[in-house]
Amino acid sequence: MNQSAQPLKILFAAAEAAPFAKTGGLGEVVGDLPRYLHALGHDVRVVLPRYYRIDPALYGLKLLPGTLVVPMGIIGEMYCGVWEGRLPKSEVPVYLLEHQGLYGRDGIYGVDNVAFMDNDNRFVFLSKAALELPKMLGWQPDILHAHDWHTAAIPILLNTSYRHDPLVGNAASILTIHNMQYQGEFYPGLMEVLDVGWEQFTFLGLEKDDQVNLLKGGLYHATLLNTVSQGYAQEIQTPLYGWGLEGVVKERAADLYGILNGVDYTEWNPATDRFLPATYSAADMSGKVVCKRALQRHFGLPEIDVPVFGVVSRMVSQKGTDLLAEAIHNMITLDIQVVVVGNGEPWAHFFYGGMAHRHPDKVGCFIGYSNPLAHLVEAGADFFLMPSAFEPCGLNQMYSLAYGTPPVVRATGGLDDSIENFDEATLSGDGFKFWSHSAAALYDTVGWATWTYYNNPQGLAALRKNGMSKRFTWEEAALKYAALYRDALLRRRGV
Repeated sequence: MNQSAQPLKILFAAAEAAPFAKTGGLGEVVGDLPRYLHALGHDVRVVLPRYYRIDPALYGLKLLPGTLVVPMGIIGEMYCGVWEGRLPKSEVPVYLLEHQGLYGRDGIYGVDNVAFMDNDNRFVFLSKAALELPKMLGWQPDILHAHDWHTAAIPILLNTSYRHDPLVGNAASILTIHNMQYQGEFYPGLMEVLDVGWEQFTFLGLEKDDQVNLLKGGLYHATLLNTVSQGYAQEIQTPLYGWGLEGVVKERAADLYGILNGVDYTEWNPATDRFLPATYSAADMSGKVVCKRALQRHFGLPEIDVPVFGVVSRMVSQKGTDLLAEAIHNMITLDIQVVVVGNGEPWAHFFYGGMAHRHPDKVGCFIGYSNPLAHLVEAGADFFLMPSAFEPCGLNQMYSLAYGTPPVVRATGGLDDSIENFDEATLSGDGFKFWSHSAAALYDTVGWATWTYYNNPQGLAALRKNGMSKRFTWEEAALKYAALYRDALLRRRGV
């Protein structure tokens, strides 16, 4: 077998992996991509913390014999148990780290939008445990795939204290950036826990603004870098989207790749969706009207023939929650309804809850996350709103296309990459895009979609058909990641 065809051994290390723990796109990717890499013949495994909310009995987890010893620098050695399970619908092993002190609490990163004070130690521990785990397993990975700042210490450690480790020292590292805004910035004393030498605490290493910046260190040390869309790979090299690290990303631009996320169409398919009151397809759209009425009924909205705009989102400024708040008063003067599902910043809970209370015939709101309700919004809405300030990839716009629900998006990152603007003359395109990050641009684009709904039924039918024929598959993304891994391995081993 030639080298390019040989299966690889790949360890994913991340703070989230669906369905065990998920707050957004990171969890979706780590829960999906390994399954498709496994289908290509690779030996893929995943490691993440066993948060308090993860019930071992629910997922059929088994506690491995022995204890994992994790060196934590000045803190000394720490110990954890390791639960083993499988990613659903696959044979991909998942290892969950059992440490009551670090992970035996509610919340992944914090509670009520307040980060845990010891997130530095919690995620340095995860990074180091990922490098020690192969010893317990007797397994030698070729690739360590780190995700965001939470495991960005892995490439740093691989190039320093683990460089000559017999099991992982030769492994290449990939760092995937799902969101540049969050960088893992902590007090300088974290260098003593990392234990990689103070010489790494420089402007060309881990230091930024006199703090340890884990993402910055990972960007410098990873064998190769990637992010979750080609558009975002370009954007993070600019001051607007680089969050102070654009210079570092630019330095490594030749080693940076953009690979668009995929969709699990066994989960997101209106023809087979178990959460819908009626299924439908591009050949027979009649079930979509049933879903729309069910959605209106769920929110107590009048069951009338007006365009329904749906939102399923974290309520944070990145997702354009503030932009929508500014525009929604003008939007509801149009003959439309708006349903909002999500949680996040407390002001947004009060604002959107208040809008639903004051305008019960126009606005519906659910504070929290409900997977069945998210599916109903995708199916029952006529249009899907994503006015993001920035969007590394985005998945809901892809789901919306599959459900014949044209997205209204700001043309940024993965939204710009995945959505084609509607052309009324040729009836091409599958959504509505606006470029200016302003409430006026959002309102105007909602107006365009509303006009299309009422006055251009042929255009609306074309939008739905075009979207439903589009596919963003994990199979395609997995092939690109496999090529990236091989490139990284050749580079790491100096071939």
